[in-house]
Amino acid sequence: MSRAEQDRSVLTVDDITPSHGRACRRGCVAVCVAFTLAGPGIVNGAAHANEQTAIAMHGRPALTDGFANFRYVNPAAPKGGRLVESTLGTFDTLNPFVVKGLAVQAVRSYVVESLMTRGFDEPFTLYGLLARSIETDSARSFITFHIDPRAKFSDGQPVTSDDVIFSWQTLRDKGRPNFRTYYAKVAKADAIDQQTVRFDLSGSDDRELPLILGLMPVLPKHAIDPATFEDTSFRPPIGSGPYLISDVDPGKRVTFRRNPAYWGRDLVVNRGMWNFDEVRFDYYRDANAQFEAFKKGLFDVISEHDPGRWETGYDFPAFRAGHIVKEEFPTGLPKGLTGFVFNTRRSVFSDIRVREAISLLFDFAWINKNYFFGRYERTMSYFDGSELSSHGVPADARERALLAAYPNLVRPDILDGAWSPAASDGSGRDRETLKRALALFAAAGYELAGTEMRDHVTGRQLSFEILVTSKDQERVALAFSDQLKRAGVDARVRVVDAVQYDRRRLTYDFDMIDNRWDQSLSPGNEQAFYWGSSAADQDGTRNDMGIKSPAVDAVIAALLKAETREDFVAAVRALDRVLLSGFYAVPLFHLPTQWVARWTYIKHPVTTALFGYIPETWWREPNGP
Repeated sequence: MSRAEQDRSVLTVDDITPSHGRACRRGCVAVCVAFTLAGPGIVNGAAHANEQTAIAMHGRPALTDGFANFRYVNPAAPKGGRLVESTLGTFDTLNPFVVKGLAVQAVRSYVVESLMTRGFDEPFTLYGLLARSIETDSARSFITFHIDPRAKFSDGQPVTSDDVIFSWQTLRDKGRPNFRTYYAKVAKADAIDQQTVRFDLSGSDDRELPLILGLMPVLPKHAIDPATFEDTSFRPPIGSGPYLISDVDPGKRVTFRRNPAYWGRDLVVNRGMWNFDEVRFDYYRDANAQFEAFKKGLFDVISEHDPGRWETGYDFPAFRAGHIVKEEFPTGLPKGLTGFVFNTRRSVFSDIRVREAISLLFDFAWINKNYFFGRYERTMSYFDGSELSSHGVPADARERALLAAYPNLVRPDILDGAWSPAASDGSGRDRETLKRALALFAAAGYELAGTEMRDHVTGRQLSFEILVTSKDQERVALAFSDQLKRAGVDARVRVVDAVQYDRRRLTYDFDMIDNRWDQSLSPGNEQAFYWGSSAADQDGTRNDMGIKSPAVDAVIAALLKAETREDFVAAVRALDRVLLSGFYAVPLFHLPTQWVARWTYIKHPVTTALFGYIPETWWREPNGP
């Protein structure tokens, strides 16, 4: 799986901290900060003495002006060869910027660039890409980007401020809901000259917005018809990135070929990156077919999530001969949340006691032991495994102040950091958790009539459908369904293909789904896209639960305003506590590390980034097959 796919729909660019600046031009009173990539920056004819290489959300960027390369790359990596990766599912468009269709997500980074790029060794720091320098003030009431005069699209046309403004307007008006939400906060955009664009952010009250704009995809105005922008299309897009799309087999594979005239190949942020002459993504409908293809050498790298296959499935000739290796990569990111999601738009899940009771009946210990060789860990938080998690940490004064306006909303045990998902005895028939669940069902107006849990007013059985899209999801869902039967709950499991699953998920046409939210170390605007009230009734967001909570909205606003890391961490932990208290999902489990198997002719750097492994830094052995 590529980094672009791993980061899908997470537009959190996360950190920006001005360093020492000089007086802002055009007569503004605030102190402005200029950040320049390499060499003395000339802005409106004036050289800026305090040049910086990056912008961070909180604190200072780790790398200073003139750094040689990122720590997690091999700057001497050989160029050439081909990498074949695989993806589960299918695609019917090459446009990843709109709701319509299932897109090839790798287009976002391989073909279409942004003004700045992430440093994957820091929580949220951006380094210049299309923009060679930026300016902002201490209040972040504006952001000015100075485009590198060398930057050009693959058709040879220069990247200009008009392209940047066109991209902002088009994505704001016609893009995916996250783009529309973020970019609508901009008050005004002005082209100062052909290579300078200024965004007025006054009134946004959002300190992350300059970074969000830094990660905005930059589209070629001359090559896009706004009238057809929202349509699905297999026409290869024009971008400024390191690759071109050279071949498309709809729904099956897409091939990216290195652009020999790529303008940014010598930038320091690209040193040791984009090493393959060709990258191909093959699509598979199910995990078994995908794994069999990997064993035969039809693609080069596979990201593994099945402990059973990891433990016992690699006893085949290529692995025994040493042609394939298995590796575990550490990651400093939050583990994210995978869970069975309650669609609270449905009346069956409108009562929090029902949601908590159903959550109690998920027997993680039994499933982990019998299905997964005990290799999974139970997820305790929406930000598990990081300092942002509230699990095991009592709320401090900052958090309590944020939550004071919502008394009794957060459970006392969650406020104290003492709550955990129910732990069973691993027998699959734990009586204590069943007893607790039955008491909650009774309090919510249900009663056990024989072997069926029924609403004592209507007499209808408590019943719902679990929608899944893979054999792995189906196996866990069926086990959960059997556990729910002990309490008289009828949970039917329905398997659909990836296309139908995504369409139903995007329109919230489900009772319960198995879904995942990845998180960064600097969550920001995307949290409103995940959990905010305004996203609950808007198709295509990630608020699958249908959360409408003033408390959630308030703590998201607080994390966006936070100026110090301490205030930021407090706001995220407060958000975690509110979400956990709402029982919006049944937390499932996660792997402690990233599991990857690769054919040995594919190599990677010695150092792993804070974000984990990054295929865009890998290379092919020159003398390999």
